[in-house]
Amino acid sequence: MPDITRRFGLRHLRSAPTAHIRHHRRGKLAHDGAGISFWFRPLSAALSEVPVDDRELTVAFHARTADFQDVSVQATVTYRISDPALAAARLDFSVDPDTGAWRGAPLEQLASLLTESAQQHALAVLARTDLAAALSDGVATVRERIAAGLADEPRLPATGIDVVAVRVVAIRPEPEVERALRTPARERIQQDADRATYERRAVAVERERAIAENELASRIELARREEQLVEQNGTNARREAEEAAAADAVRAEAEAARTVRLARAEAESARTVGAARAEAQAAWLRVHAEVDAATLHALAAGRLAENVPRIESLTLSPDVLTGLLAKLGAPEGGGRQ
Repeated sequence: MPDITRRFGLRHLRSAPTAHIRHHRRGKLAHDGAGISFWFRPLSAALSEVPVDDRELTVAFHARTADFQDVSVQATVTYRISDPALAAARLDFSVDPDTGAWRGAPLEQLASLLTESAQQHALAVLARTDLAAALSDGVATVRERIAAGLADEPRLPATGIDVVAVRVVAIRPEPEVERALRTPARERIQQDADRATYERRAVAVERERAIAENELASRIELARREEQLVEQNGTNARREAEEAAAADAVRAEAEAARTVRLARAEAESARTVGAARAEAQAAWLRVHAEVDAATLHALAAGRLAENVPRIESLTLSPDVLTGLLAKLGAPEGGGRQ
């Protein structure tokens, strides 16, 4: 929409670079171009604004396939007005000289024209296509058919419209049909997931079996080694017992031999001592046999004195003392007489 300002009963129009302005004054073309500005009198001016930029038109409609299934088509048509003069002559692009707003709805007319043309060509294609083919390859087919149909549409060049591009965003069936179509795929996906789960479980079971076999093998090997250890311990114990018994036997034989030697030595010593004592006793007896009785008495008294306990005091009676003195004072010979 152009900018229109008021000054002293006149109007000043200023347009955008993407808007083509046509100014007719008293039936004659006074100004024609995009992005222009000028003064005009509102009572004698006829203004038209034609957009010359690229515009996007969203097209959405329902169609029926060859197998009588309803589908929804969503597409986008990019167009532009290449001949503003021709478009202004065919459609009402006039604007209010006071506000600059369109008096009619020219863009809605263009949208309706493009939508009906695109829908017509898309319906013609989908009516000969099955649902499966329409969902798999229908986007490219419908896009090509709409682009070719709009290029061959005679009304569009006559209106000064060029179609820049056509894009088909999606072709979708009804929700119930879509869910039904998704079911086999979901089943396949679920089967693949189950297969992967089973394979994973099988791998896990196989790994657990391998682990269990390894553990069992380890236990068997450990038991075998324990058995070998017990056998080796028993062998070592027997060997130690045999060696201990042999050592005890040697020790006992040595002790017995030593005891025999000691006994023999003691016997020999006892015999030697006995013989010596016997000889000493015999010599002692021979000596005593040769000594007189008085000497023997003296020796006996001395031996008795050695063995008698200590006497602190001794009391002699007169009789004993007299007899003893008499014996001591008597001569040896007289005594014999």
